[in-house]
Amino acid sequence: MEHAKISSLKGIGEKTEKLFQKLGIYSVEDLIRYFPQRYEVYEEAVPISETEENHTMTITGAIYGRVQVGGTPRMQITTLHVKDLTGTMKVIWFRMPFLKNTLARGGSITLRGRIIRKKDGLVMEHPEIFYPATKYREKLNTLQPVYSLTQGLTNNAIQKAVKQALSSYRPNDILPEQIRQQYHLADYETSISGIHFPQDKEEFYRARNRLVFEEFLLFILSLRMTKEHKERQLNGCSLREQPLITEFLEKLPFELTRAQMAVWSDIKKDMESIHVMSRLIQGDVGSGKTIVALLAMMYVGLNGYQAAMMAPTEVLAHQHYHSIRTMLEQYQIPLETELLTGSMTAAQKKAAYERIASGKAQMIIGTHALIQEKVVYHRLALVVTDEQHRFGVRQREMLAGKGDCPHILVMSATPIPRTLAIILYGDLDISVINELPKNRLPIKNCVVDTGYRNTAYTFMKKQIAEGRQCYVICPMVEESERLEVENVTDYTKNLQEVFGTKTKVCCLHGKMKQAQKDEIMLAFSQNQIQVLVSTTVIEVGIDVPNATVMLIENAERFGLAQLHQLRGRVGRGNQQSYCIFMTASKTKETKERLDILNHSNDGFFIAGEDLRLRGPGDVFGIRQSGVMDFQLGDVYQDAEILKKAQEAANELLNQDPQLESETYAALRAAVEKVKEKANLETTL
Repeated sequence: MEHAKISSLKGIGEKTEKLFQKLGIYSVEDLIRYFPQRYEVYEEAVPISETEENHTMTITGAIYGRVQVGGTPRMQITTLHVKDLTGTMKVIWFRMPFLKNTLARGGSITLRGRIIRKKDGLVMEHPEIFYPATKYREKLNTLQPVYSLTQGLTNNAIQKAVKQALSSYRPNDILPEQIRQQYHLADYETSISGIHFPQDKEEFYRARNRLVFEEFLLFILSLRMTKEHKERQLNGCSLREQPLITEFLEKLPFELTRAQMAVWSDIKKDMESIHVMSRLIQGDVGSGKTIVALLAMMYVGLNGYQAAMMAPTEVLAHQHYHSIRTMLEQYQIPLETELLTGSMTAAQKKAAYERIASGKAQMIIGTHALIQEKVVYHRLALVVTDEQHRFGVRQREMLAGKGDCPHILVMSATPIPRTLAIILYGDLDISVINELPKNRLPIKNCVVDTGYRNTAYTFMKKQIAEGRQCYVICPMVEESERLEVENVTDYTKNLQEVFGTKTKVCCLHGKMKQAQKDEIMLAFSQNQIQVLVSTTVIEVGIDVPNATVMLIENAERFGLAQLHQLRGRVGRGNQQSYCIFMTASKTKETKERLDILNHSNDGFFIAGEDLRLRGPGDVFGIRQSGVMDFQLGDVYQDAEILKKAQEAANELLNQDPQLESETYAALRAAVEKVKEKANLETTL
């Protein structure tokens, strides 16, 4: 049944099937593995005086005064006021004028909706109505799954299809019985049902716990089994000491930190050993990872080999290319650089391919274009990938396949605590750059409420008048790309009015094509744009030393590690930089979390604190951080599950290194599937 097409389900015709396919759902198995993005949790009503901006909440009270209908014929707005013993709240609905006749004055009503701030105070916008109030008891403490949608497909349609699939689907459990018992895990069938339609929070946590454990276990097993295979790969490059590198280091206007020198020593030792290097440089934002990678590239280049560096965006590739080329020319290092990106013309690409294939270019910098079939390398000895979690293991392997077992160096600014990094980057040795260059001014931070917004804008105007630039980060309003776009574009229009025509305000969001994003980032880097309003797509972006202010709206909605990554976009020049964390939340938990950022610029300390503060009960939803792109698992929130999954992987591989026993047949097949998907290795 699980391999049956999605159209085998009742009510899914050709048109609906295409909509499901847009979401990557082709089979019944795809459907049941299409987990809710979040849940609507129907909790107890709160007193009106305790409602909080930007939260979805429930209130109960009496209808106070008359129900009024205003607005325009195309956008009618229905307004009423609800009063309880603690206060009164204004409530508005769009395009629902008929409510005027159905809601009687003085009746008791329960409303559940998002609280927003308008000029006249807090307002509940377009809530769900329970009238009379007693109707809410039926939904109290229930959880309703909310799925990521595509236009034309409703949440209700997905719920209906999932219910139908679950009623006829009897899946196999890939986890051996001994592992399930040892780690107190629910069986697969119960977990799948519990993740889609949990009866209560406890059932949700049991289901999620099991599925996250399985996801981590498969990931670790696929890495470990690949690593065993890789460790037999011998180093085919003959590298010897290069005096030019020592001279280069002496001529630099700054001294490398002890941490940078220690990492460079690790890399050299690896590249001179009998085995191929696979190393991760983990360093905080701005810690100077790129200069260390450049030393490694120069080392192989001066030894007559080629080095390739793959960046996640064209803008970043251009940036690396220009800075590397300038340094080589400035310090008279006899190496040629080459740039290769998707937007180059056919003639430009052809010329680049020729210079790469002939060996004329020793340092090749580019994007995914570096791994295309037409690119033939001369003697590729080193592959450097920047911000590895944006690529995943697959592209790294594809680039490595372009050479005869080249050395691999991965740079990541994601501050994952070392204990977790060892598990997650199981196929790489790890080096950490844990100090910032001496000339860096620490970023000045402040955590403020929304009443500070005008003061923040005045401060930003002053910085712009001095020739500086600013970032503003907006979270998504809901887990919906459409709303994300509206949120950022609306905010940008409002901000343009605040700053006036002399200041150019532009926006950036996830729905834009890469070329458009690159164009905007390039304009920002050249100070043609002074204020850039963006969602988190800015996290891995261009280095703009002239940007000195970052304002993060609704800071409480981001994970600490993510906030630190965002903050790393400023403080990259020699000017003092500032980060303003704005929050509408007044809770003790929010204050405690944001206070950590207020008092520390150390990404690894922050990641550790994030780990300490978050627990499975802290964030009610599927996942938060987005690190490593797991479907369900979150490496911060689920750190304990990750550690247990590693324990289980160790036990399994100690008993049966290739999982050849019949007991592990289903597990082995699942591991192979993961490896195939990540293109780690096609065979063990």
